[in-house]
Amino acid sequence: MRHGPLPVLTAAALALAACDPPAEEPPAAPVQPSSGQPAASTMPIVGYACESGQTVNVQYVDDATARVTYKGATADLRLTPSGSGARYSGAEWEWWSATRDGQEQATLGRVGPNDQVGVTILERCTRPTSGGAAPGPLTGQPGQPGMAPTSGSPCRGPQLQLAAEASDAGAGSRETVFSLRNVGTQACTLQGHVGLTLQDAQGRDLTAVRTDRVDDGGGSFSGAAAPVVLPPQGKAFFGLRWNVVPNEAAGQRTCPTAARVSVTAPGDTSPTSLSQTFTPCGGRVSVTPLRATRTPDVTPQVGP
Repeated sequence: MRHGPLPVLTAAALALAACDPPAEEPPAAPVQPSSGQPAASTMPIVGYACESGQTVNVQYVDDATARVTYKGATADLRLTPSGSGARYSGAEWEWWSATRDGQEQATLGRVGPNDQVGVTILERCTRPTSGGAAPGPLTGQPGQPGMAPTSGSPCRGPQLQLAAEASDAGAGSRETVFSLRNVGTQACTLQGHVGLTLQDAQGRDLTAVRTDRVDDGGGSFSGAAAPVVLPPQGKAFFGLRWNVVPNEAAGQRTCPTAARVSVTAPGDTSPTSLSQTFTPCGGRVSVTPLRATRTPDVTPQVGP
């Protein structure tokens, strides 16, 4: 039996195998960039204690989302412009929180069906201060929820839009709450009382009607009004109050009819106006200071 050629063949086979290219390794999975935000599942849930005894649980998923749970229902609300604090809105709820005197206070409201129907407050809540700080509006950093936007310069007429928000009536008295919306692209600030002029249907000023500046309770205004920061699309509010009973003691039998309201921002001369028909009696109306919320803490009282 002949075995001589086998070593030669084996060596040739090994040489050919050495010339074959190595098998390719599978490509590495691409590295996903980090968003800088913790995963939603890792964000703690903050419980807010409410006046009714209920608890509203909120998970601040990211810089622009609050996941709110109330009475077994949960909704993701998105950050929306506000004059102060952090305001989150959705199809049915609004969650608005702000820090006052070192404590975070918040309201949960039901959103109205349209712009003419405001938010109905469901709960007024506070964040417990014990147990350490939790992420969310109370501990936000600049540019994140809970921090007031850059104040910017004073608001001017061309960047403001006047609208009537709500009305109320008492025995012989009336009040309409108006808003000034920042329709510009930069934040601006309002502070104090608007300048107000009433006009008739022909566009003439009702010079016989005087405007008094009062506080939210209806008394004479004293002290400094709080500044209101308006981000783009943010609103500030003020009340216009008047009497509807003629001052017969002064010989008034009929009252003038106003057809238009024209206002100027504090320190500005460029007016913004709105058609509004009403009959102010007694020769005077009153306006409240500009504020960040539509409803004041003090129930307005309209005097004679």
